[in-house]
Amino acid sequence: MSNINLKKGHLLIAEPSIIGDLSFNRSIILIADHNSEGSIGFILNKPLNFTLQDLIPEIKIPFEVYNGGPVEQDNLYYIHKTPELIPNSIEIADGLYWGGNFQKVTELITNRQLNPFDIRFFLGYSGWENNQLSSELRSNTWILSKNMYNKQIIEKVNNNFWKEQMLELGGDYSIWSNAPENPSCN
Repeated sequence: MSNINLKKGHLLIAEPSIIGDLSFNRSIILIADHNSEGSIGFILNKPLNFTLQDLIPEIKIPFEVYNGGPVEQDNLYYIHKTPELIPNSIEIADGLYWGGNFQKVTELITNRQLNPFDIRFFLGYSGWENNQLSSELRSNTWILSKNMYNKQIIEKVNNNFWKEQMLELGGDYSIWSNAPENPSCN
């Protein structure tokens, strides 16, 4: 387990040993909330095969939608870095916010005042009960990392982000960066 304390705003990097889990294999999760009741996060690097326009036809701009996690996948969530434009946002950390007035979000997108580098949409979220995530960290399911990108994490994360993080961790993790997602396909 990392020597930093788990708190909102941190990143969870899936250990290479998470192979059979379709949701979490090679995931990078932003912790949006962490308290005595549990933790909530969003998978940052798993785009789905449709856009926001597919879900909300009135929005004519094709923002990508990501798989936020296996919980409540019929609900839309979003993180952003524009609290001055989106009322009722909740600060996660370092200029990164969660939620807010969705009617205002749709208006801002329609008026082209928000772009994909300002906001990221998710179906579902990743959730853990009290002490569940701490237990997973102790069992080395996740690598806990500070979010060095702060609010730029929205524009930084791409499909290769997990691989980039493995290379940055170095050592044995570097080997995993080039391994196939499913080792049985090797």
